[in-house]
Amino acid sequence: MQLNLGDRRWLLDCGFGPEAHAHFDPAWLDGADAVFITHDHIDHIGGASHAVEAGLPIFATAQTARALPPAAEVHLLPEQGETVIDGVRLTTGRNGHAMGGVWMHFALGEGVFYSGDWSEESDWFPFDPPPAAATAILDCSYHLDDVPQSERFAALDALLDGLEGQVLLPVPPSGRAGEMALHLIRRYGVESVMFDPECQATLRAALASAALGPAVQEIAPLLSRGPMDQARFLVCDTPNADGGAAWGYVRAWHESGRLGRDAHVVFTGHMTAHARAICRVPGGYFQRWNVHPPFRDQVRMLERLGAKRFAPAFCAQPEDYLIEDLGVEIFLHDPVRL
Repeated sequence: MQLNLGDRRWLLDCGFGPEAHAHFDPAWLDGADAVFITHDHIDHIGGASHAVEAGLPIFATAQTARALPPAAEVHLLPEQGETVIDGVRLTTGRNGHAMGGVWMHFALGEGVFYSGDWSEESDWFPFDPPPAAATAILDCSYHLDDVPQSERFAALDALLDGLEGQVLLPVPPSGRAGEMALHLIRRYGVESVMFDPECQATLRAALASAALGPAVQEIAPLLSRGPMDQARFLVCDTPNADGGAAWGYVRAWHESGRLGRDAHVVFTGHMTAHARAICRVPGGYFQRWNVHPPFRDQVRMLERLGAKRFAPAFCAQPEDYLIEDLGVEIFLHDPVRL
């Protein structure tokens, strides 16, 4: 998303994917003066190397900055607080979606709010309510889907209860890995869950952070446990099982004939072609875990902000919002000009 302010152009996030063939178009950086990154997932940070090559300053939290190329010109943002950039006050707050992830509120006109990805349903990541803003650029990844997390949990629990043997849950380590483990140990017991080393390393840092709630300490026993094949539930990187420990397990189970018999894979996030292929064979399943806002939360955010203008972001058919009675002006596709 481009934010144009007279003679300045700021790029809000610079990601690509998550499909393997996706790429970042460097043309988005043409005329840009700075890049603002909300969190470290590839669809928001994946094009950062192009910004570094272009010599652009990058504004991000310390956690997000760890995923940037070493040569990046980083200007650190607080997870909660205010920063003045070229005379513009930027307020940031925790987005309920990822470690170090933030929403952004620019004090321009009557206020511009950019959510990046966000969720208000997490037991793991805190969400800070934002100040009022007349212009809202909101995460609408789930489009008009209105199923709440409580129903997602019930469906996931029913699926897991019916699977015999081991279950692999591919996840992004800085995303729903910890929250998923928290849910599993509360329902099935702490001995039932294992992390791969990548998730262990990421979550060890998370537990040392003061940015998360006290409930995160419940997963502490999992951070030194191994080997993974002794547990029923294996929480592993990567989220589409196209690399890391998750792909290693899928491949080994398929070659040994275990997949679909006493070993299963349950995907809970965006499905790339690789993940969809796994779900077409016995042993592969999909059950969504909300990490983006359902439609009811999108509407509630517009009301909370007092928004007059609304841009649905990250959805394939934003024009569908034109038929919803939201009481706001809806703009599609174009950069935000102020």
